[in-house]
Amino acid sequence: MQGKYFHRQLEAELRDCLRDFPAVAVLGPRQCGKSTLAKALINQSGEAVYLDLENPSDLAKLHDPELFFAAHQNKLVCLDEIQRLPEIFAPLRSVIDARKRNGQFLILGSASRDLLRQSSETLAGRLAYLELTPFLGSEIIGDPPLFKLQDLWLRGGFPKSLLARSQKASRRWRENFIRTFLERDIPQLGFRIPAQSLRRTWQMCAHNQGQLLNSSQLGSALGISHTTLRSYLELLSETFMLRILPPFAANVKKRLVKAPKIYLRDTGILHAMLALDSYDDLLAHPVFGASWETLVLENIIAAYPDWEAFFYRTAAGAEIDLVLVRGQKRLAIECKASTAPTVNRGFWNALKDLEVDEAWIIAPVAEGYPFADNVWVKSLPEALP
Repeated sequence: MQGKYFHRQLEAELRDCLRDFPAVAVLGPRQCGKSTLAKALINQSGEAVYLDLENPSDLAKLHDPELFFAAHQNKLVCLDEIQRLPEIFAPLRSVIDARKRNGQFLILGSASRDLLRQSSETLAGRLAYLELTPFLGSEIIGDPPLFKLQDLWLRGGFPKSLLARSQKASRRWRENFIRTFLERDIPQLGFRIPAQSLRRTWQMCAHNQGQLLNSSQLGSALGISHTTLRSYLELLSETFMLRILPPFAANVKKRLVKAPKIYLRDTGILHAMLALDSYDDLLAHPVFGASWETLVLENIIAAYPDWEAFFYRTAAGAEIDLVLVRGQKRLAIECKASTAPTVNRGFWNALKDLEVDEAWIIAPVAEGYPFADNVWVKSLPEALP
């Protein structure tokens, strides 16, 4: 299966953006499939050239970027791992403005737009940003399914982890990914942080998966200041390893929790950090519910990119795991890792506070069913468009 190309949900939107913008940046974590997606698109289009900026011979071709771009002026130029050559953005602008056409450049990067902002701001109005995640449920759970949802949950969505020939091979890949990310990728971005310090922070986040962030408490446990901790968390967030989910500041007369919640974004990486090698290990671990919550959150947030994502919690105990907001519309989503999900009073109080349009309880059920007025129990595949 390793050599097979799996259709990615982002592909249609990527094609549309190339028609509408001179340049498109596809950002996402390393090894999530950006290069594979780009090469599939290039192979279909024909008139394109691909450069991997981690390859010295490809990097050398951009010694005189204007000369190289002139030699390929009628082709789509794909620049992979753009964070290795941030100074390329200035020449890109002059080329884009001179040609005055769409679909000139496809840029791939393993850092967020915030980390690239200083360099890429020269392309404001010329560059569309898209985010590619590891595999989503909607990409692998079809008819017939390519994988079971349990496989995606346990191994995570990184292609080489999910497609590995065995659980042992999958775990080994994830352990190597973590090591390489800390020892090579972070230094290449220009950060001089001891790998062990960042690993301990990452691991502490895994043990606090889905919980409110207490910077002072976590920093104290790690022996670092809360400001240093914040900088580490921001870096993990901007390299797509960590989600910092903000609270919903609703206009309600309630005392609201103000701290964000933290999640390792990929459940496979979460399980590797916690040394969970099998589904039985996961079932017996306190992170079981938070792990399911992570799987649901990442899939739902990716499936509804035009909605803002928050959680809701009051000091009195009203709580919703995920609140999606678009204009005046509000969708409440509660995650329950049970085939017979139940909710408490805090759930109903939160629905009353928020005046949501609809509420879903996402659980590992075979088929959804109505739970109450405007409240549905759904399986994860049923919740995905």
